[in-house]
Amino acid sequence: MKLNSILIRSAIVGALGGLLFGFDTAVISGTTHWLTIAFGLSPGELGLTVSIALWGTVVGSIFAGIPGQKFGGRETLRVLAVFYLISALGCAFAWRWSAILFFRFIGGLAIGGSSVLGPVYIAEVAPAKWRGRLVGLFQINVVAGILLAYLSNYCISRLALGASEWRWEFGIAALPSLLFLIMLLGIPPSSRWLATKNRVDEARAVLQLVGSEDPETELREIVQSIQSSSDEASEPLFSRKYRLPIFLAISIGIFNQLSGINAILYYMNDIFASAGFTRVSGNLQAVMVGAMNLCATLLAMTLIDKIGRKTLLLIGSVGTAASLAGVAAIFFSQSQRSYLVWLLIAYIAFFAVSQGAVIWVYISEVFPNRVRAKGQSLGSSAHWVTNAIISGTFPLLAKSSGAYPFVFFAAMMVLQFFVVLSWYPETKGITLEQMQSRIAGN
Repeated sequence: MKLNSILIRSAIVGALGGLLFGFDTAVISGTTHWLTIAFGLSPGELGLTVSIALWGTVVGSIFAGIPGQKFGGRETLRVLAVFYLISALGCAFAWRWSAILFFRFIGGLAIGGSSVLGPVYIAEVAPAKWRGRLVGLFQINVVAGILLAYLSNYCISRLALGASEWRWEFGIAALPSLLFLIMLLGIPPSSRWLATKNRVDEARAVLQLVGSEDPETELREIVQSIQSSSDEASEPLFSRKYRLPIFLAISIGIFNQLSGINAILYYMNDIFASAGFTRVSGNLQAVMVGAMNLCATLLAMTLIDKIGRKTLLLIGSVGTAASLAGVAAIFFSQSQRSYLVWLLIAYIAFFAVSQGAVIWVYISEVFPNRVRAKGQSLGSSAHWVTNAIISGTFPLLAKSSGAYPFVFFAAMMVLQFFVVLSWYPETKGITLEQMQSRIAGN
């Protein structure tokens, strides 16, 4: 089957939600300095300003499936695009701190919802042959959005806008949000969702539209799969036989954030400022880190099926622990500050080729078919809740010494190494059915 223009456009639009996801999560890094001054924020209040969007993300990721199932992924993504737009404009014109919190929470709902429904929409419209690569566009767009946010912050900081700079950094996100909304008006609903609503003729038409070679056979398989899923929907996740995959999903989600990745991405400019860099140079250093994040993510796509998930996690644990220890040493000694950016670039490279690439793939592989959706939700929730807690407390931990958070993150990566070495099975080259049998035997 060849990729046609409608399929490509649908995948790109679905993945554009990832770009906004990455942009909205990282753009805060450029605003923290001026927000602290404008609203007189304490370290705790700054932490809440950053983490409030993440609590919105938790809510959005947990409940997005409900409207997604009832109204369809495409229609729900349209609503989320409006949320992105409202969040960007609301933050840009915020008149008080509480307004910032409200509109960032709205943005968090959009991030959480699109992180679930974007990949699902792409997976549902893509043929099996291209599904992995097309869904991979979403993760690539996430890190591209992070880089774009850092680049945007740098360009705006060069304009010397002073106290209004943070408003422009938030407001610029309205442009891609509006583009996302407009582009969503030109793609079809997914054939799978149409089939769940017994709109079989429309589902067949969509399959033909995206270039299915045998729409009748594919439609029949979709209907059979829906019936099978319905029969198994009552299977409980929390039972003794699933204790190992539950442990794997929760632990990899928590360790992903105990590495400090999102705290570092959110507070990048503050970290550089604490090390003595100016705001403009700190923004430029952040662009370098974001560029490495994108390059390393692209590299990871070529390695994950060759080297293996467990091996990448072990390599990443060692590399991130060493890099974080180096960062902590710089803050303790208050010397060799020129090495900070290179240590953070090394850290982001090790993270992107290990945790960043492995987490969502691994969670989807360790659960059997009948509870896979519930398992993915569990792992995702563990990830986002830990993210919110760490991002909210980071300013308080860094207040007395910028070194302490990095010592903690490095120690957690050492712990991760031994946990992965002892309990994580390798899933490379193993079918989902074989993995299910292996885990059931534990």
